[in-house]
Amino acid sequence: MTASSFRTDAGLVVPAITTTQMREVDRIAIDELGPNLYQMMENAGGNLASLCVELLGDRWPSAPIVVLAGTGGNGGGGICAARHLANRGGNVTLVISNPSHLKGVPADQLALYRATGARVATVADLDTVDADLLVDAVLGYSLDGAPHGAAAELIRWMSRHPAPVVSLDIPSGVDSTTGVAPGAHVSATHTVTLAAPKTGLDAEAVGTLWLADIGIPREVYRRVGIELPPALFAPGYRVQLRASKT
Repeated sequence: MTASSFRTDAGLVVPAITTTQMREVDRIAIDELGPNLYQMMENAGGNLASLCVELLGDRWPSAPIVVLAGTGGNGGGGICAARHLANRGGNVTLVISNPSHLKGVPADQLALYRATGARVATVADLDTVDADLLVDAVLGYSLDGAPHGAAAELIRWMSRHPAPVVSLDIPSGVDSTTGVAPGAHVSATHTVTLAAPKTGLDAEAVGTLWLADIGIPREVYRRVGIELPPALFAPGYRVQLRASKT
């Protein structure tokens, strides 16, 4: 199921964007107006970590959190969130689908995470890892076909695990434009989507939907034909969304 717009609890209408539009938003931000990829990833990771702390409530910081990350930008955001959680004293384990495939900003995020001294586990370690909360940062809006390899293995493991799942941007394996899952996918308890809601986020697998501010100015969205409400993030850096019903 797709949605052309979403609403905040305050009644603000937030237009939804397609994968193609989101790629252009990222391009304009990174190549022209800013913020750069490092800045956006920090904002995304900090926002995601903050929600995890809120969800754990009295169980924070002792409750074990497992962050499952891919090797692209979505994975980099998850690794960044893991560092923020570790820096705040959280009981964090990071599992990356293919660590040797990391490069650029996500690789830099892993180096920063390692500096915290928090645990890095492998896919082979998953059955020995305890978790009260799972963070899904395996695949983002660039999904192309059914997940495969180590990414699919992480997704299937999350699907079997009883702990609640917080997905970054979109549940891994779900197409961000159509909401269709072409193969293995995560059924999230919460999804923290970034910058603007995607049209496919009315899918059942999304759970409770949050929109996180990652610092992109409104002019970037205007250049792709999207007008976001000026007071969208007045309540804070993250707002809850629901699909508009017409």
